[in-house]
Amino acid sequence: MRVAVNLLLSAAIAYAVILLLVFAFQPRLVYFPQVERELTATPRVAGLDYEDVSLRTTDGVTLHGWWVPARDARGTVLILHGNAGNISHRIGYLTMFNRLGYASLVIDYRGYGKSGGVPSEEGTYRDAEAAWQHLIEARKLKPQDIVLVGESLGGGVATWLALRQPPRALVLASCFTSVPDLGAQVYPWLPVRRLARIKYDNLSRIAKIAAPVLIAHSRDDDIVPFSQGQALFAMAREPKQFLEMHGGHNDGFIYTREEWIAAFGAFLERAERR
Repeated sequence: MRVAVNLLLSAAIAYAVILLLVFAFQPRLVYFPQVERELTATPRVAGLDYEDVSLRTTDGVTLHGWWVPARDARGTVLILHGNAGNISHRIGYLTMFNRLGYASLVIDYRGYGKSGGVPSEEGTYRDAEAAWQHLIEARKLKPQDIVLVGESLGGGVATWLALRQPPRALVLASCFTSVPDLGAQVYPWLPVRRLARIKYDNLSRIAKIAAPVLIAHSRDDDIVPFSQGQALFAMAREPKQFLEMHGGHNDGFIYTREEWIAAFGAFLERAERR
């Protein structure tokens, strides 16, 4: 009996330690700036002209990004990437948007690539705001000229920005309903919803966004369940479109198939005429 009690006590202590570690080191479970921190290429590998951009956030962090112009641009896309890698791993997006006739701005969040600082939820919001202000002030664009594209974690940044600065359109690729929702599925044995300090609550925001919305998600996504993409689509206002992709979370990109690019291009055309 005593052995059993000691085992239960040890298990309880171990579980409590795990809860404490999850709570304390939560950012390390969400942000992975250390994954391939170095930039591996520039847009020139795809034959694109570009400018290095340096942005300063309201809390004094210096960010690095790329501006890729387009001849007689039909609009500009602000790309907010996922939680790992850096802008050099998103050149496929830049190529696609250039081909569709759009200029692009892609930034690395604080702590990623060549950007300074340490990533946090509030920090990524400030980073997106700095990028938006750059487009409005330095590039002389109007809000209706700008399309927001959020990839995975970037979707949580994009929905936050879209509520404060209404864009021409919003695109969410492989995005979750919220970090607590996703964490509860990944770690069903932990009280994730109570522990979560990082939210990125896309589901509560999406219904308040007036811009046209495109949700792109794969049934084969091995990180963010397809059902979460469906839930976001169900809550989004009209006009909206769902683009079903194929492949895992890290290879189901819009720009990998011609039919997806065509569907995306048609969505952008409709948003432009709206």
